[in-house]
Amino acid sequence: MGHSGAGKSTCANLLLRFWDFTAGSISVGGHDVRDFPHEDLRRLMTLVPQDTFLLNTTVRDSIRLGRADASDEEVEAAARAAQAHEFITTLPDGYAPVAGELGALKSGGQRQRIAIAGALLKDAPILVMDEAVSNLDAAGEQAVTRAMDEALHIRTTLVIAHRLSTILTADRIVAISGGRVAESGTHEDLLALGGAYVELLASQLDGFVGPDA
Repeated sequence: MGHSGAGKSTCANLLLRFWDFTAGSISVGGHDVRDFPHEDLRRLMTLVPQDTFLLNTTVRDSIRLGRADASDEEVEAAARAAQAHEFITTLPDGYAPVAGELGALKSGGQRQRIAIAGALLKDAPILVMDEAVSNLDAAGEQAVTRAMDEALHIRTTLVIAHRLSTILTADRIVAISGGRVAESGTHEDLLALGGAYVELLASQLDGFVGPDA
């Protein structure tokens, strides 16, 4: 977590090698990411970005992009896990309708849930979620979090988030400030420090209560 412009999405872009770094290193399993062919790195990781869009194809095929050989049953199971199945089935033709260029026919929250379903279907060992629940209301976010709890904890999941409810699900929190790691640890550890993490929460969350309350 961190303020806008702190470097959160930059970290994700460097990990996925959308950009390459010129100093330092990023390793996965002890191996520098630059040693992986791009194709292998893409198989290892799945990104659910903040701004998602759907191709001009069916909802079913949009979910299936990460695994072209997935069965209809597997597609629907992933949609259920992402809390997308219910709204998809309310569409006139269910999973069959064309999604529309840039997802113009779906709300932001619906597009994100379809993208999350596709990520779960791909089942890569590393999942990167860059503000992936930002367009969901609190109830929708909680539903998705509950449904995805098991899926998230059987793989390495990197979550870029601002909401406290999302942050509290993390095993380790990294507070980024000015392009650098300011603090790292559990929620309780960082509250006790009373430093950058507490300042970030206080600036982003209404009604936040500090560690001395």
